[in-house]
Amino acid sequence: MQNIVGIDIGGSHITMAQVDPEKREIIASTYVREHVDSFGDREHIFSAWISAIEKVTHNLVKEDILIGIAMPGPFDYENGVSLMQQGKFIDIYHVNIKDELAERLKISTTQIHFLNDAGAFLEGEIFGGCVQDYERIFGVTLGTGLGTAFYNGETASDEDLWNSPFKDSISEDYLATRWFVNHYAALTGKTISGTKDLLDEPEEMQTIIFDDYADSFAEFIVKYVRDYNPEVLVIGGNIAKVYPYFKNRLNQHLTEHKINLPIKISAIFEDAAILGAAGYALKKARINLTK
Repeated sequence: MQNIVGIDIGGSHITMAQVDPEKREIIASTYVREHVDSFGDREHIFSAWISAIEKVTHNLVKEDILIGIAMPGPFDYENGVSLMQQGKFIDIYHVNIKDELAERLKISTTQIHFLNDAGAFLEGEIFGGCVQDYERIFGVTLGTGLGTAFYNGETASDEDLWNSPFKDSISEDYLATRWFVNHYAALTGKTISGTKDLLDEPEEMQTIIFDDYADSFAEFIVKYVRDYNPEVLVIGGNIAKVYPYFKNRLNQHLTEHKINLPIKISAIFEDAAILGAAGYALKKARINLTK
């Protein structure tokens, strides 16, 4: 069996596990999640990453390891070079991360494959989640930010629609968690941290806010997602966990626009990026073998 490790690198953490390619699931006993100071210097960041990776790979033959890494952008995914110039990971700007990791882990660069975190979520749902039987899939992650990806039957690409023009601003301002926080504050003068807190509010307030959210989400689908002509829409992220509260209103809008689009909720949530990164690495390795 191929030894595959899926890795999800976020702004404050690195999460990873070995993945069983036949069962298409995480090997739970190998799961590792560690904090990483992304504002730290280059050596601190790499040391933290390597320490975590070695915990997961210590019992594997190095020559047999395949590593898939879900990474936020901007990033040169093919060559493994960071293009992040502001905020987090500044000290590794223009550093070839693929070369650095290969050298420190004592493996070949051909064993390491990067993909965008939004694409990794969708690849995970395709590899071991809720949309394994579809060919054209649009994926949306709704949480702290807005992630969008499209699968054309071969690979999932990041569609980067978070900053697309929407109403009087951009799409992310209306579909991410901060919209709930801001809208609730505007209506009540009080504060919540997100959708989980909203569920403690009176039903009337929940209905008002979730209906308004459904209106915006439907408008986004009509404006942007429909043009991809997907067979199915898969939703992940924390907001997907409250989908039942805005489901009916959303589907009502889609019906009005004659959009017959099945909607599926992530089957694996936080594990999707790890599974997706692993599945992508396996896919790339097989493609390279046929060249």
